[in-house]
Amino acid sequence: MVRNPRGTRWLTPVVVLLVWLVIGGTLGPFAGRLGEVATNDQAAFLPRNAESTQVIAAQRAFQQSESLPAIVVWTAPDNAPLTADQANRATRALASLRGTPGVAGQASPAMPSGDHRALQGVVPLRPDLGSELRATLDQIKSTAAQVAGTNVALAGPAASQADLTGAFSGIDGLLLIVALIAVLVILLLVYRSVLLPFVIILGAVFALGAACAVVHALAEHGLVRVDGQVQGILSILVIGAATDYALLLTARYREELASSADQFAAMRAALRRSAGAIVASAATVVLGLLALLLSDLTNNRALGPVGAIGIVCAVLSTLTFLPAILVVLGNAAYWPTPPRPAEAPGGGHGVWRRIAHRVEKTPRRIWAIALAGLLACAAFAPALHSKGVPLDEIFVNDAPSVAAQATLAEHFPGGSGNPTVVIADADSATRVVERAKAVDGVANAEVLGDQGRPGGPARVVDGKVRVDVTLKDPADSDAAKDTVARLRPALHSVDGAQALTGGYTAQQYDTQRTAERDRTLIVPVVLAIILIILVALLRSLLMPLILVATVALNFLATLGVSALVFQHALGFTGTDASVPLYGFVFLVALGVDYNIFLMSRAREESMEHGVRQGIRKALVATGGVITSAGVVLAATFAALAVIPLAFLVQIAFIVAFGVLLDTLVVRSLLVPALVHDIGSKAWWPGRLSRRALSSKTRDE
Repeated sequence: MVRNPRGTRWLTPVVVLLVWLVIGGTLGPFAGRLGEVATNDQAAFLPRNAESTQVIAAQRAFQQSESLPAIVVWTAPDNAPLTADQANRATRALASLRGTPGVAGQASPAMPSGDHRALQGVVPLRPDLGSELRATLDQIKSTAAQVAGTNVALAGPAASQADLTGAFSGIDGLLLIVALIAVLVILLLVYRSVLLPFVIILGAVFALGAACAVVHALAEHGLVRVDGQVQGILSILVIGAATDYALLLTARYREELASSADQFAAMRAALRRSAGAIVASAATVVLGLLALLLSDLTNNRALGPVGAIGIVCAVLSTLTFLPAILVVLGNAAYWPTPPRPAEAPGGGHGVWRRIAHRVEKTPRRIWAIALAGLLACAAFAPALHSKGVPLDEIFVNDAPSVAAQATLAEHFPGGSGNPTVVIADADSATRVVERAKAVDGVANAEVLGDQGRPGGPARVVDGKVRVDVTLKDPADSDAAKDTVARLRPALHSVDGAQALTGGYTAQQYDTQRTAERDRTLIVPVVLAIILIILVALLRSLLMPLILVATVALNFLATLGVSALVFQHALGFTGTDASVPLYGFVFLVALGVDYNIFLMSRAREESMEHGVRQGIRKALVATGGVITSAGVVLAATFAALAVIPLAFLVQIAFIVAFGVLLDTLVVRSLLVPALVHDIGSKAWWPGRLSRRALSSKTRDE
C-alpha cells in the first residue's frame, strides 16, 4: 500500500474494491459458462504425432460424411437365440432411422452374433450434435425397441460420449458449490471469525470469474482448448490457490495488527513480508503447469495455459482485492477473535509450540522416523499401474454405454464394433489383410467396401484402402494393446503398403507410450524450475535441494498409498496414463508452496535469532495457517470426487492425500527437524549461513 496523506489514503483501497466489484459483477457469470466452449471429444485427447492420430485424419477420406457411430445391441430377455424374423425386424428398424434428426446416413443391417443370441447394428450420427446427442440416442433406442422379444442397449463412441457429457454436467454447479462449502466450513472452524471466511471466499470467486472470462475468450478464438477435465480442475485450482494465498496474507496481517494500531501500516508490513513468498509460490505452480506444454497429449497441453491463467488471477486477487478490503475492515475482519501476537498467551496455537519444542529436543529421531515412514509408503509406488483405465472403470457409477459394451463383448469377438483401423496402399490390400490375419490376437481383417462396410468391391481413395481388423480381445484390454504392438511391425514389413494402424486400441496404446515419454521429459523440467525459484528466493543451494528432495519423496509416498487404496479399497485395476503426471505437477508445485511459506519465514527469523531459533519461531508462527491452507486445498481437490469419473476421483485422492501428507509430515516434522539437525550449514552458501556461523553460540 502506498503512503498517502491522511485525508486521501482511503481512496486507493476504495477504488480497488470498486474495480473488483465491477470485475466480479461483469465477469463472475463466466464461472458457469465455460461449458459453452468446452468439448469432450475423446479424439482431441490423443497424441499429436502418433500413428493412430494420423489414421484419424486419413480415414475421414473413406467416409461420405464424418460421423459418430452408435452401436445398437439386441439380446433376448432370457438369453435365448434370436430368430431370423427378429433380425429382419431389427434391420428394418435401423433402415427407418434414415432422415431422423442427428442421423448422418444409412445404418448398417443388423448382424447376428456367432451364438445367435445377439444382434448388432451401427448407426452413424452427426459429430456436432452437442446437447442434442442424448435426445438422438433416445430416439434410436426407442425405434430399436420395437423389435418384440428383445432388450436394447446402445454402445460405441456416441453412447460413451453421451455418458461422458452427462458425467461432466455437474462441473459448473455441483462441483463449485461443494468446493466453496468445504472451504467455508473449514475457515469458520479454523478462524472462529464471522466475516473473514466470507471475505476470503469472495476473493476466490472473483479470481475464478476473471480466470474463466479470460479462458472463455481465448477458447472462443481457438487459442486454448477446454474440456470437462480442464474445466473442473481450473475451478478447484483457482479456489484452492486463492484461499491458500489469502490465508498466508491474512495471517501475517493479523500478526501486524496485533502490534500496530494503524491498519495501513500493518498491511504495508504484511505485504512486504509475505508478497515475496506468495509470488514465488505462484510462480512454481504457473511454470510447473506451463511445463505441460512440452507434452504431446492434447489435454495435458490444454491444462497448462488454462491452469496458469487461473493461478495468475488468484495472485492478483490476493494482492489487490484482499489488502483493500482488509484495510477497510481493520480489526473487524477478525471479529470476535481479536488479533494477538503468536507468542502471547492465547496467541498462535499451543500445539505448534509443543511440536516445535519436540523438534528442537529430538530432531534426529523425528526426521529419521518421518523419513522411514515416507520411504515405506514409497516402496509401493511401482504397484500403481498407469496403463489406462478399462472401459468398465471409466465411470465410477454404472453407465449404460459400459453395460452395453460388456453385452457386445459377450456375444461378439472382443474387438467387435470397435475395430482396429488400418490405412494402406490399395495395391497391397490383399497382402495387408493376409498379414493381419496371421498376427496372434487378430480374429478377422476385411477391406472396407464401396457401401461403407466390409465386403464387396474395395473403396479406394487417393490410392489407399481402409482395412478393419477385429481383435480377439476387448478393445480396452492390455491383451488388445499387445496385439496392436505386434500388428504394427508386421504391417510395416509389407513392402509398399505404407500401412498405418489406428482405432481405439491403438489410440490407447499410443496415449500410454506418450504419457510415459511425457513423464520422462516433464518431471525433470518441473523439478529444475522449482529448484531455480527456491534458490532465488532463499538465496541458498543446499536448502532448496532439501526441499525439492522432500516434496519428491512425498509424491512417491503418495503414489504408494494410492496404489494400495485404488486396488484394494476402490477397486481400480489401473489409472489413466496421465494421472501420475497430473499428480506430480499438482503435488510438487503446490506442495513446495508450504515449504516456501515456512522457510521464507524461517530465513527472516534466522537473520535475527539464528538458524535453530529461527526454524522454531517459524514453525510456531506459520504452523496453524499452513496446516489450514493444506486442509483447505485438500478439501477443494477432494471435491473433484463428486464428478463420477475414475480420472477425477483418482486425481482427487492423490492430491488431497498428498497435500495432507506434505502439510502434516513433511513440512511440520521432516523439514524442520532436518534443518534443526543440520544447523547453519543448511543455508549454505548464502549470506545467512555465513552470518549464522559467525554467531554460532546462538544456536548451540
